[in-house]
Amino acid sequence: MRRIAVINQKGGVGKTTTTVNLAAALANAGKRVCVLDLDPQAHASTHLGLEPDGTIPSIYDVLVSNKPLTEVRRQVAENLWVVPSDINLAAAEVELAGIVGREVLLREAMALDPEPFDFVLMDCGPSLGVLTLNALASADEVFIPLQPHFLALHGLSKLLETTALVARRINPKLTVSGVVVCLYDAATKLAQEVVADLSTFLDQSRAANVPWAAARVFDTRIRRNIKLAECPSFGKSVFAYAPKSSGAADYTALANEVLGNNVTVLGPVKVTVETPAEAPVNRIAEAVVA
Repeated sequence: MRRIAVINQKGGVGKTTTTVNLAAALANAGKRVCVLDLDPQAHASTHLGLEPDGTIPSIYDVLVSNKPLTEVRRQVAENLWVVPSDINLAAAEVELAGIVGREVLLREAMALDPEPFDFVLMDCGPSLGVLTLNALASADEVFIPLQPHFLALHGLSKLLETTALVARRINPKLTVSGVVVCLYDAATKLAQEVVADLSTFLDQSRAANVPWAAARVFDTRIRRNIKLAECPSFGKSVFAYAPKSSGAADYTALANEVLGNNVTVLGPVKVTVETPAEAPVNRIAEAVVA
């Protein structure tokens, strides 16, 4: 089983879109996949057709009331399940404040879960609070969705610093596997420069004793596609809503990369650009070291 936390403390970078559609693509490939919605906004639950009305059991009940995952999980498609969220989860940060070991509650619940999944994908909210810490404590891998602009790089240092802290103190096996570039526009020089800077930073970390030493930028770029923006309002993945769209093609390619299959990646794969004199990659490295 691969347990993957999809995190970024910035909102609007494609976390939920990536979690849901990558999960659906892996399920289409015959893998048993479970999505854990750890965002109080419950966007992943809504995206998969479960309306968070406060009446159905949710991940809140697992964390706060010790309800087993088997009593909360819902099947939403062939090979695809979801543990939903709801607005009550927003109170979990406060309710768990005095609980000893609150960072590992999810890990303990997952250890008691008998269901044999191939993948568990955890959709985290735009913060680095106790819910995200639970995901990092439970995960083997971290995927970071990133919008290709320089401000997104600035927040990356804090995110990497948090993964290093969790790896040192709570979950030594935690690694950052890769960065998923979302909302990509190959026609813009800015997007190309950001991807090049990020790749350079990760290459420079190969020999370091850090969780992202083996991380890479996935070759697949998730291009801007209106169908990806439309499908959540219908409670469907992009494969159920628009299976012939470029969004469906991109997430199929990403799933094949995750599975290690040899496929032709749609869209640009490698870009060579001149690195600016004061590259953002240097600022990332300096912030993480500090």
